[in-house]
Amino acid sequence: MPLTGQHTDSSRLRLFDSHCHLDLPELAPEQTIHWRDAHQAGVEKLLIPAVEQAAWLNLLHLHQQHSYWHIALGIHPWWATKAAPDALNELDALLAKHSPQITAVGEIGLDFALDADSFDAQAMLFSQQLKLASKYHKPVIMHHRKSQPQLLAELKQQQFAEGGILHAFSGSQQQAKAFIDLGFKLGIGGTITYERAEKTHRTVQKLPLESFVLETDAPSMPLAGYQGQVNTPAKLALVFERFCQLRPEPPQQVAQQLWRNTHEVLRLDATQAK
Repeated sequence: MPLTGQHTDSSRLRLFDSHCHLDLPELAPEQTIHWRDAHQAGVEKLLIPAVEQAAWLNLLHLHQQHSYWHIALGIHPWWATKAAPDALNELDALLAKHSPQITAVGEIGLDFALDADSFDAQAMLFSQQLKLASKYHKPVIMHHRKSQPQLLAELKQQQFAEGGILHAFSGSQQQAKAFIDLGFKLGIGGTITYERAEKTHRTVQKLPLESFVLETDAPSMPLAGYQGQVNTPAKLALVFERFCQLRPEPPQQVAQQLWRNTHEVLRLDATQAK
């Protein structure tokens, strides 16, 4: 079924893009336009996770300017080998000073599709950032590729109890349940717009609606039919439409539950909307 981005329900649906890199060079020059387009498509809030230390102060500034742009500070595993010696100390200091403004620690995680030479640095940073999230009682935004068993092992070893979002989930019910049992929601994005994503489709169909949040990962993770184009937060409307096609509930109920899910896992006030 083709995606149109047009909601069949007459009332406005409130959507929350739980993972959008609006600060990256592909989107930053036209941030205001992208936010306007997203808002017109029903996106009322978004979360911008950092990928490296150099982004942290800018994200704090963006949140001060736009209260509906929530932020997460952390070091992405792709930047693990480039992290400065003082990075974790600075993250600790920023969490101490700006805790109310920082929604989560992220984007953190493990990516074992990268060169094996980076694995030790990734593991150290992931472990230490999890400890900081525990220290400041913050959920985490968690990246994974070929690393789910190792992520689960570290979460359990630390008895991590703050939960968070498993970003860009694509997998089976069994894989999903292991993270849900630890307090995580599954971040569902453009992957579900591809017909080949049958395993993820089945997971979306069979797990409780309370298990999910939606995301674009803009400017990355383009939707089917938009390959080669820069992804934007406005495309969340298409992710939502495809998600609804996989669920038995009416779109309004789906939207309301996803809105609650995102606020619950990020510990935000769901009654505040733009």
